[in-house]
Amino acid sequence: MAMSARQLAVALLLAAAPAGASPPGPPAVDPALGTTPLADPVQEARAMALMHELRCLTCQNQTIADSNADQAEAMRALVRSRIAAGEPPESVRADLIARYGDWVSFRPPARPDTLALWAVPALALVVGALVARRLFR
Repeated sequence: MAMSARQLAVALLLAAAPAGASPPGPPAVDPALGTTPLADPVQEARAMALMHELRCLTCQNQTIADSNADQAEAMRALVRSRIAAGEPPESVRADLIARYGDWVSFRPPARPDTLALWAVPALALVVGALVARRLFR
């Protein structure tokens, strides 16, 4: 049974889809930077502060500063190399958010589509206070 040109094109596209589905990895940087602190203490402090704001993509609820995963080590190396090159931490953070999405940051941006992330905790506190007031009356 022969395939038409259209069926062949669809089959080739489906076969190639998984290759393009994964997000790009971090750029090539010196892997030793993932574990070796920067020589400049001010730059290392900036890098560490940023690393404590970024989520490990493998561990999910650990910062890249606390995680031992290979992905976290690669992200630490990326952060350190870019901070050592003089890039501001917010620029590095913005680039990682653009690459991996808002989820990579423990400090999500305040936008209309993330309003629930900011409003739900405040709403829960108000509701909890009202319930506690009613119970202890």
